[in-house]
Amino acid sequence: MGFPETIKAIADPARREILLMLKAGKLSAGEISAQLGDLSAPTVSYHLSQLKKASLITETKYKNFIYYELNASVFEEIMIWCAQFTRENEHET
Repeated sequence: MGFPETIKAIADPARREILLMLKAGKLSAGEISAQLGDLSAPTVSYHLSQLKKASLITETKYKNFIYYELNASVFEEIMIWCAQFTRENEHET
């Protein structure tokens, strides 16, 4: 998925919260849902789907569970892209 889709995916506060949870390590959908008590399981599933489509998370199946974790390479690409603006601004001062 492209950069605009990635930005759109992280624009949602619930998805950003899920990403912060996954920063600590792999979690199942049930574990994520339990931490997001105000969201229903289908809503959490939808958010996970959107994050996966944007390649921000990956999933691993183990027995009857699916575990989600961050895809750090996408965040590195975003940081590199954003850094170009910082470097340009440094030259202007």
